[in-house]
Amino acid sequence: MTPAPTRIATLDLIRGVAVMGILAANIAAFGFPEFAYMTPASMGAPSTPDLIAWTTTFIVIDGKMRGLFSFLFGASMLLVIDRAEANGEDPATVHLRRMAWLFVFGIAHLYLLWWGDILAHYALVGALAYIFARLPVRWLIGVGLACIALQTVELTTLVAYTFDLHAAAHRPGATARVITNWQLLADQFGQPSPASVTRELAIGRGGWRDLVAWRWTHGAGPITSLTATGPETLGFMLFGMAGLRSGFLTGEWSRRRYTVIAVVGIGLGWICYAAIAAFDIAHGFDARYVALSWLALATPLRPLTIMGYAAAIILLARPGGWLTARVSAAGRMAFSNYLGTTVLCTTLFYGYGFGLYGALSRAQLYLVVVPICLLMLLWSKPWLDRFCYGPLEWLWRSLSRFAWQPMRGSAFTTNRSD
Repeated sequence: MTPAPTRIATLDLIRGVAVMGILAANIAAFGFPEFAYMTPASMGAPSTPDLIAWTTTFIVIDGKMRGLFSFLFGASMLLVIDRAEANGEDPATVHLRRMAWLFVFGIAHLYLLWWGDILAHYALVGALAYIFARLPVRWLIGVGLACIALQTVELTTLVAYTFDLHAAAHRPGATARVITNWQLLADQFGQPSPASVTRELAIGRGGWRDLVAWRWTHGAGPITSLTATGPETLGFMLFGMAGLRSGFLTGEWSRRRYTVIAVVGIGLGWICYAAIAAFDIAHGFDARYVALSWLALATPLRPLTIMGYAAAIILLARPGGWLTARVSAAGRMAFSNYLGTTVLCTTLFYGYGFGLYGALSRAQLYLVVVPICLLMLLWSKPWLDRFCYGPLEWLWRSLSRFAWQPMRGSAFTTNRSD
């Protein structure tokens, strides 16, 4: 049997940055109702610190960390497929079994813990991505760009509908149904009615059973997420496959190429996102312009910005350094860390825990992010010094292989690629 390849250090490092960045992106979705995610003005005029926090998050973090994580998911998926073939296993069976169990984890996460799950979505898109796994780099990039274009067209159509529905709801003689439909759409883009604010805060401050019942009856399921953001996620995964095959994500390119990509990707991306943020602020976070900003304008900018982030992380990495080792360990345990942050944050904010839902300002929420990220850095490496996998990584691997995997022994002396 061919030995399993060693892990690729750059992938773990980038994944570690991404999993901590995802927490920073998601913290508003933990601490506030869903309608507050896109705008700081959903429950009143924002304070200056809240506006700064929102603007910084929009420019630097939102969408980029999810995209970076999707890049890494595609690359890791390809590693698993390649390893299965090298070991004489059927790659489709190995891959689809992993996606099936990931879907189970995601559904449990979605309905039992938190509405913002991405695992079930990744499982469905990842299963589809297998079709493209054998394409050459050029085709992976081409199909990925087509996916981003499709997503942009789909979201632009939704934005056009938003403007049309607003106009219809504000015409003289508009029917009650049209007005209600507009308000439902406005709720989603951060312009909720007072009744919606009161209702959503009460739900978040309720008991666990009430929250589960609400998610089951009102939450967006994985099929909804697949139709809403599936093309973009698939595009990112294909870019990740191309990044692995081309050597970009493995650190094989020259420092000059990484520098150019980092400067252009981050520089151009941040300038454009800053302009979009200013556009949103200038329009007073009107729901129509929030939809335009977040959907039609931001979506096509993400791939280049994400590439810039990946290049910058590879450039700044210091092999053997304390911080690099800690961030890489957090990335190696990204599954455990991702679900662990959900448990911590829902316990902190929801009514069955400490009940801080809606009690902190947006700026104050980021004070929660720092200690949780530090916790990831502090616990991941000591755990992997003693065990081969993170706890949930071990469970996922064991279930996917229908056999309990060995757990004892340092992960850093074990050849694994998944």
